[in-house]
Amino acid sequence: MLTPASLPSVQRALTDAGLDGWLLFDFRGTNPIASAFIGLKGMLTRRVFAWIPREGPPVGVIHAIEQGPWRDWPPAWEREVYASWRTLEATIARLVGDKRIAMEYSPGDAVPYLDRVPAGVLDLVRATGATVVPSGELVTRFYAVWSDEQLASHLRASEIVAQVARDAMSEMKSARDRGAALHEHELRDWIMARFERAGLETHDTPIVATAENAANPHYEPSPKRPRVIRDGELLLIDLWAREPNGVWADQTWMGAVGTPSARAVRVWEAVRDARDAAIALVRERGAKGTLRGGDVDIAARRVITDRGFGDYFVHRTGHSIDPRDLHGSGPHIDDFETREERLLLPGVGFSIEPGVYLPGELGVRSEVNAFVGERGVTITPEQYQRELLVL
Repeated sequence: MLTPASLPSVQRALTDAGLDGWLLFDFRGTNPIASAFIGLKGMLTRRVFAWIPREGPPVGVIHAIEQGPWRDWPPAWEREVYASWRTLEATIARLVGDKRIAMEYSPGDAVPYLDRVPAGVLDLVRATGATVVPSGELVTRFYAVWSDEQLASHLRASEIVAQVARDAMSEMKSARDRGAALHEHELRDWIMARFERAGLETHDTPIVATAENAANPHYEPSPKRPRVIRDGELLLIDLWAREPNGVWADQTWMGAVGTPSARAVRVWEAVRDARDAAIALVRERGAKGTLRGGDVDIAARRVITDRGFGDYFVHRTGHSIDPRDLHGSGPHIDDFETREERLLLPGVGFSIEPGVYLPGELGVRSEVNAFVGERGVTITPEQYQRELLVL
């Protein structure tokens, strides 16, 4: 959230980028970046703008019937109240006309998580003579970075999530040793109960998928489609959770029920080595602030392609994890689904999760999280998976 304390840093970044200001826009939640950054509370059904100039006080552009949600806008900052479209457009023209400004816009929709401003609003702004450039680096620096407290919360959650995953694998092994049938959805429910006991929260439920079901990256186990986990199959567990109001931990673990096939081992090793290539690149260059999210995707994808499975790696290597969202608005690890050219600046977190999905046969994914610090990179969990777990 923009505050008087954070304003000088934002304005220095605007000056360094050669920008006259940052124009934030939201309408009924279309731009969660803007709504969180402005920090409005209450009913909002009209268009919202906030102008952050590189010098001087910010200006809130407020509809006449919705001034209440702006109650926390600092008194020293300015307010422009409008009711008609004529007044709104004249106000925007006066604030940004002929200026070089940043907005949540991505040319060609290259980065959908950044592309939040409707084309019509861009038309309105450009009609003033303003030049609009993407706000990507500003979003990274002032919306996506973690605080020290948020990092600490993530570290705690990541170790719990890892232990739950390992214990879930042990639960499967125990069932196999007893000769008891265990269904995918039953193991999923077991994980959810463990999260509750640990005081962690989640949205959606974990993915527990075996054999051909794991070839669907977003598979959902269900008691309506019960599937027993059988000998000779690979078992994929993808689980995510956080402390209340904390930063998400998101991991995927792989097990083999009984001795895995040679083919399963080859796929696992390709995915693991791709993950490790991405980790190595992030460790080498991440803290320097010169590494793009897309570069890391390329490094991981190259390994899987060289092993002959490139056509079966059908998603990006990783997603942003910002302080608010599991799939956040910071830089993604992606040069496949989108053209992510934003830099991995100190303070950002993200997943690294390459995968190979052979339809009707098996799926393998290995996922860790990374945090780029000022002095180095932290990978979570601390003891992440190196070998396929044989159950």
